[in-house]
Amino acid sequence: MPKMKSKAAIKKRFRLTKKGKLKSSRPHRGHQHAPRNAKHGRNKRSALVIEGTWAKLLKRMMGGG
Repeated sequence: MPKMKSKAAIKKRFRLTKKGKLKSSRPHRGHQHAPRNAKHGRNKRSALVIEGTWAKLLKRMMGGG
């Protein structure tokens, strides 16, 4: 069976930590996405850690086995 091609779009949006976790920035922070309140804005600043089934699928798409 041929090797699976890695997806460039996934590589751009997610990064793999040293421990093997997937991190990405939180959505809805761009143009015209002003926070409803200060707490909402602060929460959007922190990185999003993806785990579970989604992480397994995304790692495979990145080319990381």
